Amino acid sequence: MLQIQDQSLRPLTTAHLAQTMSLLALSNLELRDKVLTELAENPALELLEERVCPSCHRRLPSEGPCPACSLHTGAEEPIVYLSPREAVSPAKMSSSDGEQPEQDLAAPEDLALYMLQQLASDLLPSDRYLAAYILASLDEDGFLQDPPPIIARTTRSDLTQVQRVLDLISHTDPPGLATSGPRDALLVQLDLLNPEDAITQLARQILEQAFIELGRREFDRIAHKLGVSVKKVRQAAAFIQENLNPYPARAFWGSGRQPQEADPNVYHSPDIQVSQNTSNGNGQLVVEIFAAVSGWLRVNPMFRQAMPENSEDVSDEWARHIERAALFVKCMQQRNNTMRRLMELLTSEQRDFILHGDRHLTPMTRARLAEKIGVHESTVSRAVAHKSIGLPDGRIIPLNRFFDRSLSVRDRIREIISDEPKPLTDDGIVEILSRDGIHVARRTVAKYRAIEGILPARLRHRKAARAARI
Repeated sequence: MLQIQDQSLRPLTTAHLAQTMSLLALSNLELRDKVLTELAENPALELLEERVCPSCHRRLPSEGPCPACSLHTGAEEPIVYLSPREAVSPAKMSSSDGEQPEQDLAAPEDLALYMLQQLASDLLPSDRYLAAYILASLDEDGFLQDPPPIIARTTRSDLTQVQRVLDLISHTDPPGLATSGPRDALLVQLDLLNPEDAITQLARQILEQAFIELGRREFDRIAHKLGVSVKKVRQAAAFIQENLNPYPARAFWGSGRQPQEADPNVYHSPDIQVSQNTSNGNGQLVVEIFAAVSGWLRVNPMFRQAMPENSEDVSDEWARHIERAALFVKCMQQRNNTMRRLMELLTSEQRDFILHGDRHLTPMTRARLAEKIGVHESTVSRAVAHKSIGLPDGRIIPLNRFFDRSLSVRDRIREIISDEPKPLTDDGIVEILSRDGIHVARRTVAKYRAIEGILPARLRHRKAARAARI
């Protein structure tokens, strides 16, 4: 009997997990569309437009957090609460002096959208949800966090279908996305080069048979293993370094696709808003996690009451509606709970960054945060994907910026260059950073400078000379 009961619960658990993870990866705008679609399709799902706490369902005051849920918050801890109201649009957000606050721009295309636009003509209608799920699940380097069989089980897809969609994604610009790691990403990129070329063939052999040795630059060992000269191995290694990228997602964000000038159409509303409570003197942070739609969702109680009065066929159909509505409400609650726990820890550990800017970002990984709140790393990745947060100074930034370990260094590089008496070379910037206790390589400085859209020293010198002549 117990075994039968366990088997009956297993599909529901899988469905619960799959739907929770898919909801967690959505931004508020995407989640709003999902909720409205669910309301339209399922008569057993009901939206009550009342100001109640999404956690405990108590009635709320006209504004602010739930008194019951925030009762045990310490003076130094942030107040994090789920709000029943939708986010305020940027057009309505203004600073105290009436001017529009400074806002960071959203990228004109995020990586997932950029990929889906390219894949549109190649994807079957049944592949679109799967492709969106895979792209939303990639880590910051563009790699899969779950193997294809797990993706197939989670999305209830056929493994052959998953492999076909992964192959389409991995061979689209930037190539190498949705692979299992750097070696597979490099091999995919080789597929797009001339397969008849001798150096391409040798590069493939090295990646397939001596990838570890290549990382250690053990060229003699690779030459002996493959039966070729050391000179050819060095040429192939240089070819790989110059033409291939082991981290495909970084190629996208470092390629100059960031907007060059302000465009009001790329501002977005925050999914989360952080403010500072100055009335009590301790400057406590208040974190409001906006709802996708105003009000709260529940299973319509009238459905349950009316079921006995219907025929067996109608009752069975209504039971399916009720089960689907109950699952959706439960998944929404799980999503809200995960977001609340994540923001409690994130705002507590990154208080200085929130209040004082990029230089004060504390290095933090998704894995460490996941361990602290007791979830899988992929859950944290989905929770921060495609979401933005409004800071007390009026800026709106992507939530995943909290995990950008280069941010404080890039901010210091911007400051050094803005204060330079004459254009500094990347080596000169390395020396200044070293005196500050920041030890990075010259090529790292060059990469960060390019990400920030700052010209090399010789071009900054020419620009300054031209401006002086004018």
